Amino acid sequence: MTMKRSLQIILAVALFGLCFSGYLSYHEVFAPVPGAATCPSPGRPGTVLGYPACVYGFFMYLAIVTVAALGLRRRTEPDGVPVHGLVRLP
Repeated sequence: MTMKRSLQIILAVALFGLCFSGYLSYHEVFAPVPGAATCPSPGRPGTVLGYPACVYGFFMYLAIVTVAALGLRRRTEPDGVPVHGLVRLP
């Protein structure tokens, strides 16, 4: 498996995780449904530093998506050396 293929798989899984944790975060923080079984509200026991764990998952997946996308966007020369802008670094 090539590095490019690995980054594509990581990006796909991270995008799914980002969407799922974003959905959960939205429903937990911004749109609680009265009477529905939900995670603890912000600041209650069962939260991490006052927020549900899905909020932290959202930002972790966002970081993974960013790193994977930057890795896929990186250009290389024919000899496999990364190109950084207009200057080739040793």
